Amino acid sequence: MSAKWEVVIGLETHAQLSTASKIFSGAPTAFGAEPNTQACGVDIALPGVLPVLNTGAVERAIRFGLAVGAKINSPSIFARKNYFYPDLPKGYQISQYEKPIVEGGTLTIQVGESEKTVRLTRAHLEEDAGKSLHEDFSGRSGIDLNRAGTPLLEIVSEPDMRSAEEAVAYARTLHTLVRWIDVCDGNMQEGSFRCDANVSVRLLGSKEFGTRREIKNLNSFRFLQQAIDYEVQWQISEIEDGRKIQQATVLFDPDSGETRMMRTKEDAHDYRYFPDPDLLPLEVSAERLAAVRAAMPELPEARRSRYMKEYLLSSYDASLITQSREWSEYFELAFQVLNADDKMVAAKHVVNWMSGELAAYLNRQEIDITRSVVSAPALGMLLKRNADGTLNNKMTKEVFAAMCAGEQGGDPDAIIAARGLKQISDSGEIEKIVDQVLAANAQQVADFRAGREKAFNSLVGQAMKATKGKANPQQVNEILRRKLSG
Repeated sequence: MSAKWEVVIGLETHAQLSTASKIFSGAPTAFGAEPNTQACGVDIALPGVLPVLNTGAVERAIRFGLAVGAKINSPSIFARKNYFYPDLPKGYQISQYEKPIVEGGTLTIQVGESEKTVRLTRAHLEEDAGKSLHEDFSGRSGIDLNRAGTPLLEIVSEPDMRSAEEAVAYARTLHTLVRWIDVCDGNMQEGSFRCDANVSVRLLGSKEFGTRREIKNLNSFRFLQQAIDYEVQWQISEIEDGRKIQQATVLFDPDSGETRMMRTKEDAHDYRYFPDPDLLPLEVSAERLAAVRAAMPELPEARRSRYMKEYLLSSYDASLITQSREWSEYFELAFQVLNADDKMVAAKHVVNWMSGELAAYLNRQEIDITRSVVSAPALGMLLKRNADGTLNNKMTKEVFAAMCAGEQGGDPDAIIAARGLKQISDSGEIEKIVDQVLAANAQQVADFRAGREKAFNSLVGQAMKATKGKANPQQVNEILRRKLSG
């Protein structure tokens, strides 16, 4: 990108709330059902039916608002957003406009080594539309209304992001948060968490925003990055070639890596919002607010700060193990079992193993931490055996591989016993072996004393070989050096 241009990005994120039923009806929200089997009279807009608000959706919206330090509006107002589309049975969508339930708030993101605070405009409750199906219908389209009425929280940021990298960091942080506080399962493949990116460019130093184009329904972080990068280059090229940007809604094609216009972009007045006459203003009592606040978990940012303060972890390491609530809880369980005197060293040991060997195993198996066959207590015990000298580093990795394969039920102590892997740490025993190695390798001893350091490594290797890798390497090194210098 040319240095004279600045990118301006704001995100609108639809998070499907994790309720068992829809926002205004008792129909289920489970994913994957046969088309049109989870839509009741309210969802398909039969005459005479009335919406009834789902309390669980309201409490999840409040939980999110508290998590981002926002204002919880009471009352908030439901409005009708009027537009025609085949998968919108009522001809309008129930949403919130002038007075949303959540107003303001901030989200702190990490971009490389830097932190940035992104302001939030609002988060409002609304119902999802149905889904148009364009395949396997012989040139026609089908309509599946299972999704109609599914509860959504639309989270709108201010245009504070200045690169695709910042937008992805924001989306990842938001994704972590909504899963952490259990308001959304975050399943992007199923459409539970999807982003619309509003992108514009302007000359560096300009105070006026450029004309934005909205990239709709991005359901992966990789696509979000690619779509914004392409759109930015396209807008700059258009402007530099003397053409004007037209406000529009565009789609991203992952196959071509390009965005293409779907329709010219509507403004708010095009939707003719007005308060929904079937729904009273939503009042949030002080008692309900207090109850939701009392049930809030420790938030990712607070936990990150605690890890940095208590265990002196770096910002990077603390962020690594708070990437999800499950990952963080795994760390804490493993750390408790390790139970070392030096908390800082123990915490770093667990982090290194989780981000190294454990992460590699999960990636190979294409599973997440919740499906790991190596439990957190088992990993903690394995690292304890490494710390107390039972296992050297090589043995520890061997036992971990056996745990991943399910040997001995994944019990590290049982694997150590079955394989005879206990490290030799008896100084007298190691000293005898070293004496034997020195007697059998007179030339290498002479080479070392003549200043050839490589000969020392060879002697260490001979001693480790003699013990089948079971000797404590540090003790072997110390005893060898003492005897060779004598």
